[in-house]
Amino acid sequence: MDVSTQRRIAAAVLDCGIDRVWVDPENLEKVKMAITKDDIRLLINDGIIVKKQEKGISSARKKEVQEQKRKGKRKGPGSRRGAKGARTPKKEKWMNTIRPLRTLLKELRENEKIERSSYRKLYRMAKGGAFRSRNHMKLYMKEHGILAE
Repeated sequence: MDVSTQRRIAAAVLDCGIDRVWVDPENLEKVKMAITKDDIRLLINDGIIVKKQEKGISSARKKEVQEQKRKGKRKGPGSRRGAKGARTPKKEKWMNTIRPLRTLLKELRENEKIERSSYRKLYRMAKGGAFRSRNHMKLYMKEHGILAE
């Protein structure tokens, strides 16, 4: 039985698309008799015409990808967009290198493991980019007998 007109009116009343209007197949005769918006509203109140729920977008795939990325997957050269300096800016990389070095130097100076003159020299070297990491700096100090154990 054709109730396309009623579905169109119901869609206007329910403020949704025609495809989201569900008509109870048991009561098609009642629906067929409804010709005004008021008739349709009564059928909606009776539950004969119902507005279907909107279809959502599942986030399951997104969560799966995030989980894999957390494990370090999907980060190979084929997935990278942008230059090396864009993914982690040069300044940020520098800050991540220099801050631990300067912290280490301050600790060593405060604990009197190194002299002030050595501190100055190492500080300037660190600023010049002579050390890759804390371990690299410690190795240099041991090799040159700067670090007093």
